[in-house]
Amino acid sequence: MKKISHIGIAVEKIADYVGFYRDILGLSVEGEEVVEDQKVKVAFLTVGETRIELLEPTSPESPIAKFIEKKGPGVHHLAFEVEDIVATLAAMKEKGIKLIDETPRCGAHHTKIAFVHPKESKGVLVELTQSETH
Repeated sequence: MKKISHIGIAVEKIADYVGFYRDILGLSVEGEEVVEDQKVKVAFLTVGETRIELLEPTSPESPIAKFIEKKGPGVHHLAFEVEDIVATLAAMKEKGIKLIDETPRCGAHHTKIAFVHPKESKGVLVELTQSETH
């Protein structure tokens, strides 16, 4: 693990939440993008080396829409940046760790991502992320 990449927060509408983080907490907004594969619109805000990722569902079938329906808006996942996501997933699988994604998929900002099953971390959804520069 290199560092905490970001903390994902599920929201109904980014526009209703971004003002608090930007105007009250003073975080810089990096921008927004839609990740079609995951049926989500994301906005990243920077605080030091870590980012807050606001996640808005773009479809009722989105995992974020289902999360909000079940638990309400709030912290969705904790993301760790890794040097080599394929090797990290292989090492976890070798140790018997249950993975949601056994192979990486495309994430926001052209990253490779994969999720570890929350049962492995006692209820916290963990995302692994590798930047496009690796």
